[in-house]
Amino acid sequence: MKNYKFVINGTQYEVDILSLEGSKAEIEVNGTHYVVEIQREVKQAKTPTIVRSTVKEPQKEIEKKSGGPKTAIKSPLPGVIVNIFVQPGDIVKKNQKLFSLEAMKMENEIKAERDGVVSAVKVTPGQSVLQEEVVIEMN
Repeated sequence: MKNYKFVINGTQYEVDILSLEGSKAEIEVNGTHYVVEIQREVKQAKTPTIVRSTVKEPQKEIEKKSGGPKTAIKSPLPGVIVNIFVQPGDIVKKNQKLFSLEAMKMENEIKAERDGVVSAVKVTPGQSVLQEEVVIEMN
């Protein structure tokens, strides 16, 4: 395995390490075989060990509110509202037409992204809107 030469009190020793398993080593010193136990100083790791406290489980269930947050349907482009297909209180399904918008000489139909209930209509047909202006609010 490894060969070393030591000089102790003027005497030269040739040491061959034959095997090393855990704290036991087989060595040969000037042709004589030995089994030795190695005592090593345990070095402390440089990185400290972080001990975290356990997370406490909540004592009661979290109550979910019905309705959820309002969703603002905004105008994707500046233009003129041509038609509004819904009124406050209407139940809307996903992909249902909400309003049509004329922008850049083209009429665009804006559809619902999810199911919900219309809570407010903020514009009227013929009204000009800016980009990102809220047109309809849904629950």
